[in-house]
Amino acid sequence: MFQFSGFNMMFPDAGRVFKASYECFSVSMMPGNERQEIENGGKIIMPASALDSLTRLNIEYPMLFKLTNVKESLYTHAGVLEFVAEEGKCYLPYWMMVNLFLIEGDILAIENVSLPVAKVTKFQPCSVDFLDITNPKAVLENALRNFACLTTGDIIAIKYNKKVYELHVLETKPGDAVSIIECDMNVDFEAPVGYKEKVEEKKTYEASQDHVMEEAIETFKGAGVRLDGKKKKENQLDTKGVKKVKARGVPDYDYKFGQLTFDRSVKPISDRVVKTDFNPVPTNDGFQGQGFSMKKLRN
Repeated sequence: MFQFSGFNMMFPDAGRVFKASYECFSVSMMPGNERQEIENGGKIIMPASALDSLTRLNIEYPMLFKLTNVKESLYTHAGVLEFVAEEGKCYLPYWMMVNLFLIEGDILAIENVSLPVAKVTKFQPCSVDFLDITNPKAVLENALRNFACLTTGDIIAIKYNKKVYELHVLETKPGDAVSIIECDMNVDFEAPVGYKEKVEEKKTYEASQDHVMEEAIETFKGAGVRLDGKKKKENQLDTKGVKKVKARGVPDYDYKFGQLTFDRSVKPISDRVVKTDFNPVPTNDGFQGQGFSMKKLRN
């Protein structure tokens, strides 16, 4: 029933909710040019008739919708980007269709909802490759500008440097679904799936460094001769052709940013020379053979 009070008219709540069902398709099935910005966000494309129905209803802005796969009893939330789809169809990002277990042409139920503003969100990267990003919070903040809302349990996809990263939405507050439009929320990250700290390897490295040594064969072998003809000293005698050196490619697990570490395992040359009182008698056996002069002898 309608109630009149002067010029004010109050409508009952019944019938004020937008509900419709459409055939859903991925963004790649849209006619025309490729719309990559839709694939990288959390908004959908709806037909023009949906906009006409929404304008007739007393709904709250921004427009947020609950998308439900009735067959699988799965749901998520999304915003709307444009109303340019063909009648009876809607287009979704591919990651959203995966979350709802939808295939091309399945029926999707859509209804408008009102969601609380986000305060806290927690994400878990689905791959350790996400750690390669220098500033993940800044990258995520920039990517979430293409999203209107988040739902706990969803796995969203963001693109950075021509690579797609998937993030699991572990927690949203103050509700299981929140609006992230013009909000100030705290973002937290859980350790990526498959991430393991290398604590045991670090302890082993500190205990013993024998495993980082390898045998190397010296390039030059054989006896050496001094140019002055003197006999070699004891510390200059020939050694074996195989020696142990530090293996290449072994990282320094104790490295700290901004700190330089110098290898002191090599002794200075002055410490390696053995001083002896041995004074060998000079001989003229250093060079043998016939000599030649560059000037011609005068007859």
